[in-house]
Amino acid sequence: MQYRKLGRTGLFVSELCLGTMTFGGTGGLWSQIGNLQQAEAETLVGRALDAGINFIDTADIYSEGLSETITGQALKNLKVPRDSVVVATKVFGETGSKGPNAAGASRYHIMDGVKASLKRLQLDHIDLYQTHGFDPATPIEETVQALDTLVQQGHVRYVGVSNWAAWQIAKALGIAERKGLARFDSLQAYYTIAGRDLERELAPMLRSEEVGLLVWSPLAGGFLSGKFTREGDAAAAAQGSRRATFDFPPLDKERAYDCIDAMRRLADARKVSVAQIALAWLLHQPVVTSAIIGAKRTEQLEDNIAATAIKLDADELAALDKVSALPPEYPGWMLERLGGVRAQRAADSARRG
Repeated sequence: MQYRKLGRTGLFVSELCLGTMTFGGTGGLWSQIGNLQQAEAETLVGRALDAGINFIDTADIYSEGLSETITGQALKNLKVPRDSVVVATKVFGETGSKGPNAAGASRYHIMDGVKASLKRLQLDHIDLYQTHGFDPATPIEETVQALDTLVQQGHVRYVGVSNWAAWQIAKALGIAERKGLARFDSLQAYYTIAGRDLERELAPMLRSEEVGLLVWSPLAGGFLSGKFTREGDAAAAAQGSRRATFDFPPLDKERAYDCIDAMRRLADARKVSVAQIALAWLLHQPVVTSAIIGAKRTEQLEDNIAATAIKLDADELAALDKVSALPPEYPGWMLERLGGVRAQRAADSARRG
C-alpha cells in the first residue's frame, strides 16, 4: 500500500480508501447498495486497516446517518488509535430532519451537520469534511466561510468538496485565497477507465491548483467488476452487483464493453480479475490521490486491495488509453492545436532540468 499527499497539505492517505456506503441499509436507495450491519462492517474495517488502508470515507446521508454510526462504533470496538486513521465524511443532504433548511451547503446546515456527524462518529474532530454537492441556493463564499469556521474551531482539520464543476472549485479557491480562509484540499469525483469526462476540465484544474482527487465508484457501480459481458445476459451478469437494481453511474455501455474486453485480455494474461486491472489503471493516473472502494464481502475487498500490487507497463497503459480515449471536444482540440508545440517545449525543458 502506498501513501500519497492530499493535495498540497502535509497529510498522507492510502492510495485506496474504504468507502462505507454499504453500511446500514436504511432506506430504499441505501438498501439496494448494501446493508452490512455492525459485525460485518467491523470485519471489513479491520481487514482494510490490516492491509495498510488508513483512510475511511463516509457521509451523513448514507443510510440516513447509520453508516456514520456504524463506522464510528467499528473504530471504537476495534480500538483503532485515533492518530492512525484519517476519517472523512460529507454534508449536504437531508439526514433525519426535514424542511427548507435541512439540506444544502449553507452556514446554517453545515454548522448543524458537523455536530451531528461528530456525535454519530463518536469523534472529537473530523479529518476531512466535504460538501457532498453544489448548492445553487447558497453563495460559494458563504460555504467557504462556514467551513473555515469549523477548521478554526478545531472540529475539522481539512475541507474538501464533492461533485462540483471546475469553475465552481476555482472560484472557491480564489475566495479562500483572497480572504485567508481554509481552501478545498480535495475533490471527490467519479472517474473510471469507462468514464473519463473528468479529464476535460477538472483534471487540469486539480493539477494546476494542487487539489487532491478522491475517486468514488472506481468500478462504475460494479460494471467494471468483470461480471458484465457484451455477450452475456445483463440481468444474470448483474447478480451480486448493485447495478441489478440501481443502474448508476450512467455509462456509454458500448464504450464500456470495449474497455472491459481490453482489460479482460490483460487480466487473463496476468491471472487477475478485471476489477483489479480497472483499479490499477486508475491508480496509474497521476491526478488520482486515492480510490474509494466499497465492498459487501471480505473476498471482494481482498480482490480490490490486490490491485495495488499490479504495475502496468507502458504498452499496456497505451492499449487501455487507446480503447478508452474521450472523443475530441471543443475547446480541447483547439487548445491542443494552438498550444501543443509550446506545451512540448515546456515539458522538454522541465525534463532537462
